[in-house]
Amino acid sequence: MISTLIENSKKIVIKIGSNTLANEDGSINKQFLKELSDQVAGFVTKGKQIVLVSSGARIAGVATIGKWMRKEDMHYKQALCAIGQVELMDAYRKVFAAHQIHVGQMLLTRDDFSDGSRTLNIRNTLFTLLDEGVVPIINENDTVSVEEIRIGDNDTLAALTTNLWNADLLILFSDIDGLYNKNPNEYQDAELIEKVEDLDRLLETIEVGNTSDFGTGGIVTKLEAAKKVNSYGIPMILASGKKQRILDRLLEGSEKATLFLPNQKNSIKDQIKRTPK
Repeated sequence: MISTLIENSKKIVIKIGSNTLANEDGSINKQFLKELSDQVAGFVTKGKQIVLVSSGARIAGVATIGKWMRKEDMHYKQALCAIGQVELMDAYRKVFAAHQIHVGQMLLTRDDFSDGSRTLNIRNTLFTLLDEGVVPIINENDTVSVEEIRIGDNDTLAALTTNLWNADLLILFSDIDGLYNKNPNEYQDAELIEKVEDLDRLLETIEVGNTSDFGTGGIVTKLEAAKKVNSYGIPMILASGKKQRILDRLLEGSEKATLFLPNQKNSIKDQIKRTPK
């Protein structure tokens, strides 16, 4: 089913977490980026449009400047993001240039999604970039974000982007294979749940624990992202970004992941369709 879904999806948002993007020393995993660009280029050749939501600015900043890692002051954190964002985008630019594909950077905050004028500008920029064959790379604008205007995490940012663009599919890359019935880091008999059709009902039968459980990125924000896109009638795939050429393997049907399918009766799209005119 995952293979068919990816094959039939033209507009795809792919979220890449920091742990997927970084090596153990905190530097950018350029081999992963190369493989990602190869796979995205293949998707573009098939006529698909791809939007990337990428974490990694802060860890790239630490790896680049080689200091301030233990600084907890917000100003230093934002400064690291400012430095790292340059390194991150340069790495993306280089790997995609090998395929004659340009990339465009979009840095967003929560306010951008709650203001009608800004939302329209985001949509117009996205559509223009994609129509011209450019791959947009979206991240939270950490250098200006404070608690009041933070989106919170890039799982949420990916979900908001997916809904705003009205994408066909959201793919979240994490450091786990998908959603398990219990924490696989603690229980050897944990089983991967390959398809979720009613997330609310499922959450009544499994325990997801704390936000840090089921992988360093946490499972809770990923489930919240699934609920957000499912409510708009959009499916989501949660897969391990640590595996080689994971996009191609998902497309081939040779790799397992968790597919979150929307409940059509509860989706906003379906409610609009059923609303009497």
